[in-house]
Amino acid sequence: MLKLVKYLKPYRLLIILAIALLFVQANCDLALPDYLSNIVNIGIQQGGIQYAVPQAIRKSEMDRVVIFLSSTDKTEVLNDYTLVDQTSPNYSSYMKDYPALANGPIYVLKSIDSAEMNRINPIMGKALLSVSGLEKVLADPAKAAAMAKTLGFDLSKLPAGVDLFTILGKLPPTQLAQITTAISKQFASMGDSLINQAGVVVVKNEYAALGMDTAAIQNNYIVGTGITMLLITLLSATCTIIVGFLAARTAAGVSRDLRQGVFKKVESFSNAEFDKFSTASLITRSTNDITQLQMVVFMMIRMVFYAPIMGVGGIIRALGKDTSMWWIIALAVIVLISMVISIFSISLPKFRIIQSLIDRLNLVLRENLSGMMVIRAFNKQDFEENRFDKANIDLTDASLFVNRVMAFMFPGMGIIMNGTSLLIIWVGAHQVAQSAMQVGDMMAFLQYAMQIVFSFMMISFMFIFLPRASVSGDRIAEVLETGVSIVDPQDPRRFQAPFNGKVEFRNVSFRYPHAEEDVLHNINFTALPGQTTAFIGSTGSGKSTIVNLIPRFYDVTSGGIYLDDINICDVTQHDLRDKIGYVPQKSTLFSGTIESNLLYADENASDETLEDAIDIAQATEFIHSKPEGMATEIAQGGMNVSGGQKQRLSIARALVKKPPIFIFDDSFSALDFKTDAALRKALKEKTGDSTVLIVTQRVSTIKTADQIIVLDEGKIAGKGTHRELMDTCNAYREIALSQLSMEELS
Repeated sequence: MLKLVKYLKPYRLLIILAIALLFVQANCDLALPDYLSNIVNIGIQQGGIQYAVPQAIRKSEMDRVVIFLSSTDKTEVLNDYTLVDQTSPNYSSYMKDYPALANGPIYVLKSIDSAEMNRINPIMGKALLSVSGLEKVLADPAKAAAMAKTLGFDLSKLPAGVDLFTILGKLPPTQLAQITTAISKQFASMGDSLINQAGVVVVKNEYAALGMDTAAIQNNYIVGTGITMLLITLLSATCTIIVGFLAARTAAGVSRDLRQGVFKKVESFSNAEFDKFSTASLITRSTNDITQLQMVVFMMIRMVFYAPIMGVGGIIRALGKDTSMWWIIALAVIVLISMVISIFSISLPKFRIIQSLIDRLNLVLRENLSGMMVIRAFNKQDFEENRFDKANIDLTDASLFVNRVMAFMFPGMGIIMNGTSLLIIWVGAHQVAQSAMQVGDMMAFLQYAMQIVFSFMMISFMFIFLPRASVSGDRIAEVLETGVSIVDPQDPRRFQAPFNGKVEFRNVSFRYPHAEEDVLHNINFTALPGQTTAFIGSTGSGKSTIVNLIPRFYDVTSGGIYLDDINICDVTQHDLRDKIGYVPQKSTLFSGTIESNLLYADENASDETLEDAIDIAQATEFIHSKPEGMATEIAQGGMNVSGGQKQRLSIARALVKKPPIFIFDDSFSALDFKTDAALRKALKEKTGDSTVLIVTQRVSTIKTADQIIVLDEGKIAGKGTHRELMDTCNAYREIALSQLSMEELS
């Protein structure tokens, strides 16, 4: 299959564009679980407040917070805030946002970048939690008593108007550190995300104290995040559509190029190559096999490139959420890969068998359709039905076996996905209960795990199609890489003008490919322009083989064939066949009209030329008797005309070409004697300057030939005119007397 990769080169820009869009799509799909996690963690649990750094905070509260900051952190934090009071500019606009400003000055956060925000977030979070924790201690008498013991005085005897935080601000640093350490133990085991989440609760309370609408903050965050998710989803969908279009166009283009390549290759085949491939097999390779490759190319672009991006990206993002559950994803992937490898190893041998069985089914079906009349004539319908049933059942059994194996894959993958989900929820729930993970992070991890498993599922789907496509690719490559035995010379000669058409065989011997013996032995003769050379002999004597060597349907094994003293192997096949009008033993017509079949020889032929050709071929009467005349439709293979009419149209087609050499390979066998005689007479009159070669079984057809060559077991048994051969050649005399009486032969 790798041998066909070169057919992707014309579409490399489309493939690169598709891969780039897949990266965009994958990043969009991978971003959605993060946004969902934010909706749960920030939008719902944190009320839409993202950071433990308040946008605004009362000065009195900030004075408490900075108590728990180092001198460096205190300076940096206060530098990030602006103190706003009644003397500040834009006081009225601040009042709208923060109504509590009327009761006292506040600090408003400056516009800082995300790096600074992330840096001070844990600092402010811990300080806010320290203040909040201390307030909770003071609210509990038992804890307050313990705190008083630590401070060394009774908290209940504080002077009027003096609170604990004022006293704490005046304590020595060592004593203050003891207090903050005791408070910090409450959240020492919490990670940064949970500290942030707990600090946000304090920030939310501060916003309420400032008179801000916390419900609006929450709604705005959830709606804004939802709109962002919708836009990302639309971008992902757009990429999906475009990639689908690019993949379909690439796959269709590759399949078109492959079909064209196979067709051109088959057109260049000689009969020797056709002996290697059956017609049914070539049809299957040009249709079914290429369709398999088209589907795989589409899926590779759409899925194979996308799946690794999703898999790797999902792993990175999932571990970014929580590293403690990595083993769940690893376990799911290992089980999935093991299942796919097992199924693949069982199915691959069957895919090769299936393609061969399709060939067999097509062969049987084609033989039945083309030989239907013979089948009916011999009452062999039951036999042929049984033969077709066997081919059909063999293919069905092989397909069912593969489908049964593949049927296990889908429920197996479902079990893996559902089991992974349950395991993540079970482990994640314990993590959430221990405050080691947020609910949103667990949900995001679950989605990433599903994306990872799904990406491996997509890759595994390719294993369903790749084995069969691999077989199809090898079968197509086998056709494309088949060496052509008949090739044009690198430095071809050209026939000299005027071309006479003399045909000469010089010591020609020939054997079919892989045969052990020659079928022609030392054939020598010369066919001159203006003369008719006929070949006659028993069945299998080599008559058709001789004339098939002239157009180079096969190449001679030894010796040479010369046209006007130029070896036919020294000229191009196009130039050679341009000089020959060939009528095969089995007449072949193409679907279309009578006129289109005649113009097949020369598309620029005039109406007069066509009329002359059908007149010589004795086809005028039956053509003009049809209502449409020359426009009469011809069915595929000429099935709607008789054998004699088909032969006459084939002869007329060769005559339209007006070549210097005519070859008639038993082309008069379906004609009655009267038509045969009339045709030969007209042919002699109209083609008097051409070299005519006739293969026939009828002595009456060649009685007037200028030269008759009698063949017997691939050798020339006699050569001469009818009268000369009757006197000198026993083989010819026996054939002649078996067909005609002495009176008719004389």
